Amino acid sequence: MTATIQSRAAALILDAFLDYNARFSDITRRAKRRFERRDWKYVRVDAAARIDLYDVCIRETLGRLELLLEERVRSRQVWSATRDELQILVEPLLDREFPKTFYNSLSRRFFHTNGVAADIEFLALDGEPTAGIQDATDLHRYSVGDGLAAVCERILGDYPFANGYAEISTCIRSISRTLGKRMRERGNERPHAIELIKTAFFRERRAYLVGRALTSQGAFPVVIALVSDADGVRADAVITEVDQVSLLFSFTRSYFHVDLPTVADVVVLLAGLLPHKPIEELYTVLGRAKQGKTERYRHLFRHLSLHADERLVRADGERGMVMAVFTPKDYPLVFKVIRDQFAYPKDIARRQVEEKYHLVFRYDRIGRLVDAQEFRHLRFPRRQFEESILEELLGQCAETVSLDGEHVLVRHCYVERRLRPMNLYVREAEPHAAMQAMLDYGQSIKDLARSNIFPGDLLLKNFGITRGGRAIFYDYDELCLLDTCTFRHIPEAREEDETRPLEEWLTVREGDVFPEMFPRFLGVPAHLREALIERHGEIFDATWWRGVQEGLARGDYSDIPPYPQSARLHKD
Repeated sequence: MTATIQSRAAALILDAFLDYNARFSDITRRAKRRFERRDWKYVRVDAAARIDLYDVCIRETLGRLELLLEERVRSRQVWSATRDELQILVEPLLDREFPKTFYNSLSRRFFHTNGVAADIEFLALDGEPTAGIQDATDLHRYSVGDGLAAVCERILGDYPFANGYAEISTCIRSISRTLGKRMRERGNERPHAIELIKTAFFRERRAYLVGRALTSQGAFPVVIALVSDADGVRADAVITEVDQVSLLFSFTRSYFHVDLPTVADVVVLLAGLLPHKPIEELYTVLGRAKQGKTERYRHLFRHLSLHADERLVRADGERGMVMAVFTPKDYPLVFKVIRDQFAYPKDIARRQVEEKYHLVFRYDRIGRLVDAQEFRHLRFPRRQFEESILEELLGQCAETVSLDGEHVLVRHCYVERRLRPMNLYVREAEPHAAMQAMLDYGQSIKDLARSNIFPGDLLLKNFGITRGGRAIFYDYDELCLLDTCTFRHIPEAREEDETRPLEEWLTVREGDVFPEMFPRFLGVPAHLREALIERHGEIFDATWWRGVQEGLARGDYSDIPPYPQSARLHKD
């Protein structure tokens, strides 16, 4: 009887996961129709619905399990046996790790697990789940020997859209000329074939045909970007540089909607093309955020277990008033823990901070906001903490962090990729690199504003610099939607106020922002500040911000492509 119950429980869990997967695919497949019809409002609705779907299905499945198991649902022995039964059921699946993660979510949610529970969970900390998986074979293959124009014509024929291609002959000619130029630039690395994943990738207002060019020496990425306008679909860019494709799959971007029959093989293919991209980020950007979290956890704690001398230290940069931040010294992640109390002048509560991070998680990050993953009930070896950061966590984050024997329990935190704080970067970098970062900082503020995001706190310490030199905002406690702000000029002082401090005579209401004051707090050398003002001086003018607000209210859309101008097609 018990074995039958456990088998039925495992079958129920697998069935529930497959139902989740089907509903996930239903939402994902709508992306093509949204793109064709240019239903941009519902693109965001679908993105949020797909993110929410996982928790909805977990709650539904827990209810079904409780009905099936009744009192036995509290038995860890039953859960352990159910796990073993599920292991057998999923073994034939290529994406077998997905239902395992789904099961772990169920057990952790039910038992409120701290750390990991080896007796009832799938762990796999000692191996790579994608090991042994071949990269995607379900590809369109095109021989370059047929001529690039013929290849590009076949490519567009293999990816039809209901609204058709606008001026398809021009698209074919532009793609083939640009591809030809890129191939000639590679010299001896001329490709003999192009392979593309059969399913198009959709995100926001673009579609992407993603694949690789095969050469005698290996492969390099090929991505064709498409846009949809009133006249139909047209090709906008061809991206073949690894760093540019890596930006497309960045942790600063929203998740793709791509209806893949299997995912792990596509992750393996992409990892081969993007060697600096961790597989957990590839899972995440393909929309499998929970699997991305699982892989991130596995890789981190495998690293900590294999490197007993690894130290968890305070992250570089100024100490935050809202977050305590620690990091493994030799591993590129940071852990952000909300403090119990916030120092003046912060006047927000924990719940408001969590809401800011929730907003970013569901928002279009346009390449300027870090994807912060929320983790609960993590356990770290106490011996690996540097004493000063442990004292800070236990003293100032006691509602969240506590000791549990020889371990430190972190009940709630946000995990992000570690970036170099910009205020440190501009001091350390070569002059040209520091200047480029400063100018990109100004562009990042404009990009965020045009997507209806105001960072709130524009201090350089709240921005980080990526490996590629991009300025990314990562401190969300004061972030808000732009349309909630009131941008004001500093009024002219009355004669009796001229000798008094500004804060004594300037009336400030909630939501008021004075852009003229931003330059006072940059804390950079004069030549960097002057260059920023020359290139992006409008961000210090309330009139510019009001103009952006008016445009957003009219429904204006600022196109911020996730690739540089150099990737755009060569037109006739």
